[in-house]
Amino acid sequence: MRNYIYSIIISLLALSFFQCKGQTEKNSEQYTYQSGSLDGTGKFYKGREISHVMGYQGIKWLERPEREKEENTSRLIENLDISPGDSIADIGAGSGYHVFKMAPLAMEGLIYAVDIQPEMLQSILERKKESGLNNIEIVKGSEKRVNLPEDSVDKILMVDVYHEFSYPVEMLESMHRALREDGQIYLIEYRGEDDSIPIKELHKMTEEQAVKEFKANGFKLKKNIDNLPWQHCLVFVKG
Repeated sequence: MRNYIYSIIISLLALSFFQCKGQTEKNSEQYTYQSGSLDGTGKFYKGREISHVMGYQGIKWLERPEREKEENTSRLIENLDISPGDSIADIGAGSGYHVFKMAPLAMEGLIYAVDIQPEMLQSILERKKESGLNNIEIVKGSEKRVNLPEDSVDKILMVDVYHEFSYPVEMLESMHRALREDGQIYLIEYRGEDDSIPIKELHKMTEEQAVKEFKANGFKLKKNIDNLPWQHCLVFVKG
């Protein structure tokens, strides 16, 4: 009888071990790790090396005067087709460059300025006070979550930031929950297909790579609005 009980205990322990082992492998198989490039983290997702995050020290670059000419940011805002009642999340809002262009167009709605760096959020807060705009909500995100309510936004904007996400799978899952059923994600990334664009390689993405990653996480490409000088404007919806 005692041997029988021992046998059951050992079997249960073994089952628990292999279940945990399987869960660990399933969770870790999303990402791979190897020797990376100088600008990269050595962490890869679907063949793409994740780049380092641009720190708040680069805030002046985000607000550079020549940005409109280089990126045609006015046309980008037009691409969003903002309605007065839209709720829009700028994920990786940085200095708030796009936030303060969108807010006056969505005065009956709400603009969520989401970032993980307190210094960036503080900059947005100070500028919000100066602007008098009351439809901007500042949100402290994390590496894995956008920290927005479920079904809360009509549109999500990500400008030159997705390639820096340490956990793209978790972030896309979080955005999927926050996005309303007919909502859209506007992914803006420097075109990886174009070697002439003067941006470091890891800070670019090809359309093919973006579609591969988004498709794996419940999104499909609706259209590529190909009218920006240097960047893709890829529109994704829930698939």
